[in-house]
Amino acid sequence: MWSNFLVQQDEDGRIGIAGTGQNAALAGIKVCRSQRRTPKMSDSQEGKIKLAFFVSIVGVILTVLGMGTEFWVELAQSKNFSGNETCQMAHYGLWKGCIRTLWVADIDPERTSCGPAELPGGSNCTYFKFFTSGENAVIFKKTTSKNLNLTAAILALFSLTMMVMGSICIIMSLNKGVPFFLKPASFCFILSGILALLSILIFHQSVLALLSSDHSVPLHHELSWSLSCVGSAGAILIFSGFLFIILSLPFSPWQKCFSYKNRAT
Repeated sequence: MWSNFLVQQDEDGRIGIAGTGQNAALAGIKVCRSQRRTPKMSDSQEGKIKLAFFVSIVGVILTVLGMGTEFWVELAQSKNFSGNETCQMAHYGLWKGCIRTLWVADIDPERTSCGPAELPGGSNCTYFKFFTSGENAVIFKKTTSKNLNLTAAILALFSLTMMVMGSICIIMSLNKGVPFFLKPASFCFILSGILALLSILIFHQSVLALLSSDHSVPLHHELSWSLSCVGSAGAILIFSGFLFIILSLPFSPWQKCFSYKNRAT
């Protein structure tokens, strides 16, 4: 009743099936499935993945901090522009802008413009209306460029989305113990960093468009710390994405390089 079959292994290490009937076909399928199993990651590889994931988490935190605050750029009038004891400056980000009134006596005597924004004074902050009603904002008689500001904000949101997707891939890879999800995670993090840097470039163009909209009020502009956070985060995310690409390789490039040097010597 039993059909005989043999699982043979030749001198080259290749596995073959010898037998007749349906049992031989089933045995061949089982052998193929055993050969195609997804390789499990080792403890050392898991530790390296966790370390690279920590680096990417630092980039995610910096991105959220930079995109959630309104200190991307500071626009300052001359501290003697109004001719009284106070002067005004503005700072804004992707979503919100603030007008601050500072005391001239608190400003550094060597500084010609009003600021910095960290000095004590009155503040009036409002969210931009081009996200809701489509209206441009007016800052010191200068009009914002709605299209550029919206483009920078959309790229920032796409960047955050790709970060979340990359983090989910790494968490799944660590939970399953397989390196299969490392390549899609690396793609997500690299694309997220590129989108964050593009958001910075477009935002800077929107600042230049704002300054050129009206020349009746001279302003001094300076990029602030929120934008620096996003720029640093973009570089960190791209770096962590390349780390995940290296960790997803079936071999260690460092060991291969060292073995090549040893053979050369």
